[in-house]
Amino acid sequence: MLQFKNVSKTYNGDIQALKNVTLNVAEGDLVVLLGPSGCGKTTLLRMVNQLEEITSGSILVNGQQVQSMDKIKMRRDIGYAIQSTGLFPNMTIEKNAMIVPDLLGWDRKKKRDRFNYLMDLIGLNPDEYRNRYPHELSGGQQQRIGVARALAADPPVMLMDEPFGALDPIIRTRLQEEFLSIQKEIEKTILFVSHDIDEAVKMGNKIALLHEGEIMQYDTPAELLNNPKNEFVSEFVGQDRILKSMSLYSINHLMDVVSLNDVSDRKRSMIVEKDTSLRIVISTLLNQEADQLIVVDEKKNKIGSITLDLIQLFLEREVKGEGVE
Repeated sequence: MLQFKNVSKTYNGDIQALKNVTLNVAEGDLVVLLGPSGCGKTTLLRMVNQLEEITSGSILVNGQQVQSMDKIKMRRDIGYAIQSTGLFPNMTIEKNAMIVPDLLGWDRKKKRDRFNYLMDLIGLNPDEYRNRYPHELSGGQQQRIGVARALAADPPVMLMDEPFGALDPIIRTRLQEEFLSIQKEIEKTILFVSHDIDEAVKMGNKIALLHEGEIMQYDTPAELLNNPKNEFVSEFVGQDRILKSMSLYSINHLMDVVSLNDVSDRKRSMIVEKDTSLRIVISTLLNQEADQLIVVDEKKNKIGSITLDLIQLFLEREVKGEGVE
Protein backbone atom coordinates (compact mmCIF):
# COMPACT_ATOMS: atom_id res chain seq x y z
CA MET A 1 0.00 0.00 0.00
CA LEU A 2 2.67 2.53 1.10
CA GLN A 3 6.35 2.09 0.24
CA PHE A 4 9.28 4.29 1.20
CA LYS A 5 12.43 3.53 -0.80
CA ASN A 6 15.70 5.18 0.28
CA VAL A 7 13.88 8.43 1.04
CA SER A 8 16.12 11.37 1.95
CA LYS A 9 15.40 15.02 2.67
CA THR A 10 18.03 17.75 2.62
CA TYR A 11 17.45 21.41 3.44
CA ASN A 12 19.66 24.20 2.08
CA GLY A 13 21.88 21.65 0.43
CA ASP A 14 23.56 20.34 3.57
CA ILE A 15 21.06 19.88 6.45
CA GLN A 16 19.93 16.27 6.21
CA ALA A 17 16.53 15.73 7.87
CA LEU A 18 16.03 12.17 6.59
CA LYS A 19 18.62 9.61 5.52
CA ASN A 20 17.72 6.72 3.21
CA VAL A 21 14.47 5.75 4.95
CA THR A 22 13.06 2.46 3.69
CA LEU A 23 9.88 0.84 5.03
CA ASN A 24 6.67 -0.76 3.81
CA VAL A 25 3.21 -0.14 5.26
CA ALA A 26 0.74 -2.96 4.60
CA GLU A 27 -2.86 -2.29 3.65
CA GLY A 28 -5.04 -1.81 6.72
CA ASP A 29 -2.12 -1.26 9.11
CA LEU A 30 -1.77 1.66 11.50
CA VAL A 31 1.95 2.48 11.57
CA VAL A 32 3.23 4.98 14.12
CA LEU A 33 6.18 7.20 13.22
CA LEU A 34 7.74 7.69 16.63
CA GLY A 35 10.67 9.66 17.94
CA PRO A 36 11.91 12.81 19.69
CA SER A 37 11.40 16.31 18.30
CA GLY A 38 13.45 16.95 15.18
CA CYS A 39 13.90 13.28 14.26
CA GLY A 40 12.15 13.68 10.88
CA LYS A 41 8.86 11.91 11.55
CA THR A 42 6.55 14.78 10.53
CA THR A 43 8.71 15.55 7.49
CA LEU A 44 8.38 11.93 6.38
CA LEU A 45 4.60 12.05 6.86
CA ARG A 46 4.23 15.30 4.90
CA MET A 47 6.21 13.89 2.00
CA VAL A 48 3.43 11.39 1.33
CA ASN A 49 0.95 14.07 0.24
CA GLN A 50 3.71 16.30 -1.20
CA LEU A 51 3.55 18.99 1.47
CA GLU A 52 7.32 18.40 1.61
CA GLU A 53 9.40 17.64 -1.47
CA ILE A 54 11.53 14.50 -1.64
CA THR A 55 15.22 15.19 -2.16
CA SER A 56 16.03 11.64 -3.25
CA GLY A 57 14.41 8.21 -3.20
CA SER A 58 10.73 7.52 -3.79
CA ILE A 59 7.40 7.06 -2.03
CA LEU A 60 4.75 4.87 -3.65
CA VAL A 61 1.03 4.70 -2.93
CA ASN A 62 -0.52 1.56 -4.42
CA GLY A 63 2.54 1.21 -6.65
CA GLN A 64 2.43 4.76 -8.02
CA GLN A 65 5.13 7.29 -7.19
CA VAL A 66 3.73 10.29 -5.38
CA GLN A 67 6.12 12.56 -7.30
CA SER A 68 4.23 11.69 -10.49
CA MET A 69 0.77 12.42 -9.05
CA ASP A 70 -1.15 15.67 -9.34
CA LYS A 71 -0.72 17.35 -5.95
CA ILE A 72 -4.26 18.72 -5.65
CA LYS A 73 -5.95 15.49 -6.68
CA MET A 74 -3.82 13.27 -4.44
CA ARG A 75 -4.42 15.49 -1.41
CA ARG A 76 -8.14 15.07 -1.94
CA ASP A 77 -7.60 11.30 -2.08
CA ILE A 78 -5.56 11.11 1.14
CA GLY A 79 -7.10 11.89 4.53
CA TYR A 80 -5.11 14.33 6.66
CA ALA A 81 -5.70 15.03 10.36
CA ILE A 82 -3.48 17.34 12.40
CA GLN A 83 -3.10 18.37 16.03
CA SER A 84 -4.77 21.78 15.65
CA THR A 85 -7.77 20.33 13.68
CA GLY A 86 -7.57 23.20 11.15
CA LEU A 87 -11.34 23.74 11.17
CA PHE A 88 -12.53 26.90 9.44
CA PRO A 89 -14.15 29.13 12.09
CA ASN A 90 -16.62 30.76 9.69
CA MET A 91 -18.03 27.44 8.41
CA THR A 92 -20.56 25.14 10.06
CA ILE A 93 -19.50 21.72 11.27
CA GLU A 94 -21.21 20.01 8.34
CA LYS A 95 -19.51 22.28 5.81
CA ASN A 96 -16.15 21.77 7.54
CA ALA A 97 -16.54 18.00 7.48
CA MET A 98 -17.70 17.92 3.84
CA ILE A 99 -15.02 20.15 2.30
CA VAL A 100 -13.41 17.41 0.21
CA PRO A 101 -16.69 15.79 -0.97
CA ASP A 102 -17.83 19.30 -1.94
CA LEU A 103 -14.67 19.83 -3.99
CA LEU A 104 -15.22 16.43 -5.61
CA GLY A 105 -18.69 17.49 -6.72
CA TRP A 106 -20.79 15.17 -4.59
CA ASP A 107 -24.50 15.91 -4.68
CA ARG A 108 -26.35 17.24 -1.63
CA LYS A 109 -27.92 13.92 -0.61
CA LYS A 110 -24.65 12.01 -0.85
CA LYS A 111 -22.89 14.62 1.30
CA ARG A 112 -25.71 14.63 3.85
CA ASP A 113 -25.70 10.82 4.08
CA ARG A 114 -21.91 10.75 4.46
CA PHE A 115 -21.99 13.42 7.16
CA ASN A 116 -24.65 11.53 9.10
CA TYR A 117 -22.67 8.29 8.87
CA LEU A 118 -19.39 9.88 9.98
CA MET A 119 -20.97 11.72 12.90
CA ASP A 120 -22.51 8.48 14.12
CA LEU A 121 -19.11 6.84 13.70
CA ILE A 122 -17.35 9.41 15.89
CA GLY A 123 -20.14 9.42 18.46
CA LEU A 124 -21.72 12.85 17.82
CA ASN A 125 -25.37 13.45 16.90
CA PRO A 126 -25.41 14.77 13.31
CA ASP A 127 -28.56 16.87 13.73
CA GLU A 128 -27.26 18.41 16.93
CA TYR A 129 -23.94 19.50 15.45
CA ARG A 130 -24.44 20.08 11.71
CA ASN A 131 -25.26 23.82 11.99
CA ARG A 132 -22.95 24.64 14.89
CA TYR A 133 -19.57 26.35 14.52
CA PRO A 134 -16.14 25.20 15.74
CA HIS A 135 -15.99 27.74 18.59
CA GLU A 136 -19.13 26.15 20.06
CA LEU A 137 -17.39 22.78 20.44
CA SER A 138 -14.91 21.50 23.04
CA GLY A 139 -11.36 20.65 22.01
CA GLY A 140 -12.16 16.94 21.99
CA GLN A 141 -15.27 17.48 19.85
CA GLN A 142 -13.29 19.61 17.39
CA GLN A 143 -10.67 16.86 17.15
CA ARG A 144 -13.39 14.33 16.31
CA ILE A 145 -14.64 16.60 13.53
CA GLY A 146 -11.08 16.81 12.23
CA VAL A 147 -10.94 13.01 12.06
CA ALA A 148 -14.38 12.91 10.39
CA ARG A 149 -13.21 15.41 7.77
CA ALA A 150 -10.12 13.30 7.06
CA LEU A 151 -12.43 10.31 6.49
CA ALA A 152 -15.04 12.22 4.49
CA ALA A 153 -14.20 11.04 0.98
CA ASP A 154 -13.41 7.50 2.19
CA PRO A 155 -9.67 7.76 1.42
CA PRO A 156 -7.58 4.57 1.21
CA VAL A 157 -4.74 6.24 3.15
CA MET A 158 -4.85 8.54 6.18
CA LEU A 159 -2.06 10.73 7.54
CA MET A 160 -2.39 11.76 11.19
CA ASP A 161 0.11 14.21 12.69
CA GLU A 162 -0.21 14.00 16.50
CA PRO A 163 -4.01 14.39 16.16
CA PHE A 164 -4.66 14.05 19.90
CA GLY A 165 -1.50 15.76 21.17
CA ALA A 166 -3.12 19.04 22.26
CA LEU A 167 -5.80 17.39 24.41
CA ASP A 168 -5.76 16.78 28.14
CA PRO A 169 -4.78 13.22 29.18
CA ILE A 170 -8.30 12.00 30.00
CA ILE A 171 -9.88 13.21 26.72
CA ARG A 172 -6.81 12.04 24.80
CA THR A 173 -7.10 8.51 26.18
CA ARG A 174 -10.81 8.41 25.41
CA LEU A 175 -10.31 9.57 21.82
CA GLN A 176 -7.48 7.08 21.29
CA GLU A 177 -9.79 4.26 22.37
CA GLU A 178 -12.64 5.56 20.23
CA PHE A 179 -10.39 5.87 17.19
CA LEU A 180 -9.12 2.32 17.64
CA SER A 181 -12.75 1.15 17.67
CA ILE A 182 -13.37 3.12 14.47
CA GLN A 183 -10.25 1.63 12.86
CA LYS A 184 -11.53 -1.88 13.54
CA GLU A 185 -14.55 -1.03 11.42
CA ILE A 186 -12.97 0.99 8.60
CA GLU A 187 -9.52 -0.71 8.39
CA LYS A 188 -7.74 2.24 6.79
CA THR A 189 -4.04 2.33 6.04
CA ILE A 190 -2.75 4.96 8.46
CA LEU A 191 0.53 6.75 9.15
CA PHE A 192 0.34 8.25 12.63
CA VAL A 193 2.99 10.62 14.02
CA SER A 194 3.64 10.60 17.77
CA HIS A 195 6.43 11.43 20.21
CA ASP A 196 4.77 9.39 22.99
CA ILE A 197 5.87 5.76 23.40
CA ASP A 198 2.72 4.89 25.36
CA GLU A 199 0.49 6.24 22.58
CA ALA A 200 2.54 4.42 19.93
CA VAL A 201 2.30 1.08 21.75
CA LYS A 202 -1.42 1.53 22.21
CA MET A 203 -2.26 2.68 18.69
CA GLY A 204 0.14 0.99 16.30
CA ASN A 205 0.24 -2.36 14.55
CA LYS A 206 3.86 -1.45 13.90
CA ILE A 207 6.17 1.33 15.09
CA ALA A 208 8.97 3.04 13.17
CA LEU A 209 11.28 4.66 15.73
CA LEU A 210 13.36 7.45 14.18
CA HIS A 211 16.46 9.24 15.44
CA GLU A 212 18.31 11.99 13.57
CA GLY A 213 16.55 11.14 10.32
CA GLU A 214 17.18 7.39 10.40
CA ILE A 215 14.99 4.46 11.38
CA MET A 216 16.41 2.83 14.47
CA GLN A 217 13.86 -0.01 14.53
CA TYR A 218 10.70 -0.88 12.60
CA ASP A 219 8.77 -3.55 14.43
CA THR A 220 5.63 -4.54 16.23
CA PRO A 221 5.12 -2.85 19.61
CA ALA A 222 5.92 -6.12 21.39
CA GLU A 223 9.23 -6.55 19.55
CA LEU A 224 10.20 -2.94 20.10
CA LEU A 225 9.62 -3.23 23.85
CA ASN A 226 10.89 -6.75 24.33
CA ASN A 227 13.85 -6.78 21.94
CA PRO A 228 15.28 -3.28 21.38
CA LYS A 229 17.89 -3.44 18.64
CA ASN A 230 20.32 -0.84 19.96
CA GLU A 231 21.09 1.43 22.89
CA PHE A 232 18.99 4.34 21.57
CA VAL A 233 15.89 2.16 21.26
CA SER A 234 16.44 0.72 24.72
CA GLU A 235 16.80 4.18 26.27
CA PHE A 236 13.82 5.59 24.37
CA VAL A 237 11.38 2.86 25.44
CA GLY A 238 12.66 3.24 29.00
CA GLN A 239 13.48 1.01 31.92
CA ASP A 240 9.79 0.45 32.61
CA ARG A 241 9.33 -1.37 29.32
CA ILE A 242 7.81 -4.40 31.08
CA LEU A 243 5.04 -2.16 32.40
CA LYS A 244 4.60 -0.54 28.98
CA SER A 245 4.35 -3.98 27.37
CA MET A 246 1.42 -4.81 29.65
CA SER A 247 -0.77 -2.49 27.56
CA LEU A 248 -0.39 -5.07 24.76
CA TYR A 249 -2.10 -7.73 26.85
CA SER A 250 -5.64 -7.94 28.19
CA ILE A 251 -7.22 -10.10 30.86
CA ASN A 252 -8.29 -12.38 27.99
CA HIS A 253 -4.60 -13.02 27.22
CA LEU A 254 -3.88 -13.75 30.86
CA MET A 255 -6.76 -16.24 31.00
CA ASP A 256 -5.20 -18.16 28.09
CA VAL A 257 -2.08 -18.75 30.22
CA VAL A 258 -3.19 -18.93 33.84
CA SER A 259 -6.48 -19.55 35.66
CA LEU A 260 -8.21 -16.71 37.47
CA ASN A 261 -8.33 -16.74 41.24
CA ASP A 262 -11.51 -17.42 43.14
CA VAL A 263 -13.32 -14.30 44.34
CA SER A 264 -12.46 -13.49 47.96
CA ASP A 265 -15.09 -11.85 50.16
CA ARG A 266 -12.32 -10.64 52.49
CA LYS A 267 -10.64 -8.37 49.97
CA ARG A 268 -11.57 -4.92 48.68
CA SER A 269 -12.80 -5.39 45.14
CA MET A 270 -13.48 -3.59 41.87
CA ILE A 271 -15.23 -4.92 38.75
CA VAL A 272 -13.38 -5.14 35.41
CA GLU A 273 -14.27 -6.59 32.01
CA LYS A 274 -12.28 -9.28 30.24
CA ASP A 275 -10.87 -6.95 27.58
CA THR A 276 -9.27 -4.60 30.14
CA SER A 277 -5.54 -4.15 29.54
CA LEU A 278 -3.16 -5.60 32.11
CA ARG A 279 -1.47 -2.22 32.41
CA ILE A 280 -4.72 -0.75 33.74
CA VAL A 281 -5.09 -3.75 36.04
CA ILE A 282 -1.57 -3.31 37.43
CA SER A 283 -2.03 0.43 37.88
CA THR A 284 -5.28 -0.08 39.77
CA LEU A 285 -3.78 -2.68 42.08
CA LEU A 286 -0.54 -0.77 42.70
CA ASN A 287 -2.48 2.37 43.54
CA GLN A 288 -4.31 0.30 46.16
CA GLU A 289 -7.70 1.15 44.70
CA ALA A 290 -8.54 -2.51 45.31
CA ASP A 291 -6.93 -5.70 46.63
CA GLN A 292 -8.48 -7.78 43.87
CA LEU A 293 -10.22 -7.08 40.58
CA ILE A 294 -13.28 -9.17 39.90
CA VAL A 295 -13.52 -10.14 36.23
CA VAL A 296 -16.95 -10.24 34.58
CA ASP A 297 -18.00 -11.68 31.23
CA GLU A 298 -20.21 -10.10 28.56
CA LYS A 299 -23.32 -10.80 30.66
CA LYS A 300 -21.70 -9.24 33.75
CA ASN A 301 -21.35 -12.62 35.46
CA LYS A 302 -18.37 -12.93 37.83
CA ILE A 303 -15.84 -15.42 36.46
CA GLY A 304 -12.91 -14.96 38.86
CA SER A 305 -10.47 -12.42 40.22
CA ILE A 306 -7.00 -11.00 39.57
CA THR A 307 -4.31 -10.03 42.06
CA LEU A 308 -0.71 -8.89 41.56
CA ASP A 309 0.49 -12.42 42.34
CA LEU A 310 -1.47 -13.76 39.38
CA ILE A 311 0.01 -11.17 37.05
CA GLN A 312 3.48 -12.10 38.27
CA LEU A 313 2.73 -15.73 37.38
CA PHE A 314 1.56 -14.62 33.92
CA LEU A 315 4.80 -12.66 33.46
CA GLU A 316 6.92 -15.66 34.38
CA ARG A 317 5.07 -18.08 32.10
CA GLU A 318 4.25 -15.96 29.08
CA VAL A 319 5.89 -12.57 28.72
CA LYS A 320 9.40 -13.48 29.89
CA GLY A 321 9.31 -16.31 27.40
CA GLU A 322 8.94 -13.65 24.69
CA GLY A 323 12.11 -11.86 25.70
CA VAL A 324 11.18 -9.36 28.41
CA GLU A 325 13.58 -9.50 31.32
